[in-house]
Amino acid sequence: MIILLMLVPLLAGLSAFLISDDGRRRGLLVSASALHLALTILVFVARPEIIPGDWFGLDALGLLFLGITSVLFFGASVYAVKYLSFEKYDPGEDSDEGFIFNNQPEAVFIGCLLLFLSAMTAVTVSRHLGMLWAAVEATTLLSAPLIYFHRHKRSLEATWKYLLICSVGIALALMGNLFLGAAGIKAGAGLDLESLLSKAAALDPAWVKAAFLFLFVGYGTKMGLAPFHTWLPDAHSESPALVSALLSGALLNCAFLGILRAAQVCAGAGLAGFTGDIFILFGLLSLMTAALFILGQRDYKRMLAYSSIEHMGILSLGVGLGGGAVYGALLNSVAHSLTKAGLFFVSGVILAAYKTKHISEVKGLFRRLPKTGVLWLAGFFLITGTPPSGIFLGKLMILKATLAGGHYVAAAAYLFFLAVVFAGLGRIFLEMTFGEAPQAGTSGKLPGESRQMLIPAACFFVCVIILGLYMPGWLSDTIAGAQRLIGGAV
Repeated sequence: MIILLMLVPLLAGLSAFLISDDGRRRGLLVSASALHLALTILVFVARPEIIPGDWFGLDALGLLFLGITSVLFFGASVYAVKYLSFEKYDPGEDSDEGFIFNNQPEAVFIGCLLLFLSAMTAVTVSRHLGMLWAAVEATTLLSAPLIYFHRHKRSLEATWKYLLICSVGIALALMGNLFLGAAGIKAGAGLDLESLLSKAAALDPAWVKAAFLFLFVGYGTKMGLAPFHTWLPDAHSESPALVSALLSGALLNCAFLGILRAAQVCAGAGLAGFTGDIFILFGLLSLMTAALFILGQRDYKRMLAYSSIEHMGILSLGVGLGGGAVYGALLNSVAHSLTKAGLFFVSGVILAAYKTKHISEVKGLFRRLPKTGVLWLAGFFLITGTPPSGIFLGKLMILKATLAGGHYVAAAAYLFFLAVVFAGLGRIFLEMTFGEAPQAGTSGKLPGESRQMLIPAACFFVCVIILGLYMPGWLSDTIAGAQRLIGGAV
């Protein structure tokens, strides 16, 4: 079953390069993602046993991120069918918007998209840290052509920045793996996760600490933690909407999983306090960075990218605090992925209608695109943690743990940065939704709203609201199981 989860998108992706008809290729995309989601549901129902020594297996932590990835990708595939059909607009060489759609063959886009799903699946099921590293590197290489889809100079710059910065990060993560291997030489432990965890107490603590620092910085670069985040705003802004949704909602989680695997080993070696301080420090730093940059944003897709950096900081802070905050962080990861993917889907509709990413040129969404305006405003309330929502519960659990642990300075900083982000996002979202259209800019009747592009976002938003009112038992059990693996008391 686990091998099938990787093989289905892999074989479908390779087949996409051979199919000449766009309609059949898009049908393959939806069919493969639907089959992947069905297999994921089967794995949730009948969880396969983890066999020690196997390179692939699924524990609660991997299962949680696999579920997020599969759901988001299915939504993105449905969205892609309509999105790719209208991506033919070219405003000319003098336009500063740079939409030169369909210059890149669709076969390359869909093929890399499916291979990207296969690589992300491999990250979630890897039980060997060397294999996990290779899978994370594969996600970088396979997502680069997706970022370069528009073939514009800004897309090229974003792609190269993404490749260079993330390649440096992955090189540092490789050093972390080597140090972790050195830590287990005397204990006879390799990079197999079961072996490392069972012999964690016998690992050399100095080497383990060094390994964690390199793994944290390496995977933290891919995760988008400040100050290693510099690739993220450009890549999210220049990518097609559905790719931005997958980068923010799924790819960042894969990098986060790499850090959590290292944290598992450190917790087993009695170094939870050492890792906790690092998580808290970089969590607050990411929150501060996002808050400052959101205030001055002029591009609504870059604004969403900085919101992702904010939420990565929240995840890091929650894991660093331990206990119930870990549950809150993992719940926030689920809710953020769904909400941010939905917001990027909606941003694609806005971009198709207004032909601009400039906030000052997008006004009056409620009046001109009513369904899009409702979803855009709903996404704002959800992403900022307005109740009822899963994000609100996650943030509340983290705040409660911060106060209970006596981290009053961290709690004050946490609340302050959240308030700044709320104010910054509120100004932008409200101006775009209710503001009057500028005299010079988009005028006349806008294109109709595509139901196929809005339904995935609406479904995701409904799920996030439900999580604020009712937590399904299977999801609660999965999050609790993942919490125990990281070292948080349930």
